[in-house]
Amino acid sequence: MTARIFKPARTAMQSGTGKTKQWLLEHEIETPRRIEPLMGWTSTEETQQQVRLWFDTAEEAVAYAQRNGIAFRVIEPNVAATKVLSYSDNFKTSRFGQWTH
Repeated sequence: MTARIFKPARTAMQSGTGKTKQWLLEHEIETPRRIEPLMGWTSTEETQQQVRLWFDTAEEAVAYAQRNGIAFRVIEPNVAATKVLSYSDNFKTSRFGQWTH
């Protein structure tokens, strides 16, 4: 059973940085999901994928996985380059590009 250790990205509905500072350990699916014949729901026999463990650092998550004999892979986060601008920056005389409104 393999686990992923990663830092989750922000959701599309999230403007803040909540739940993006901790590392998450979650198990990967080993057997494919199947459609349950009576109701048509998707089901699986595995229960480990329901367990999500949060850690403050990647080292803590790796230590936990090694202590419990869990095979793991660490996925490093992609850091997005953001430029912080204020509203007044739209009206600067040194602004690159023309004002279009």
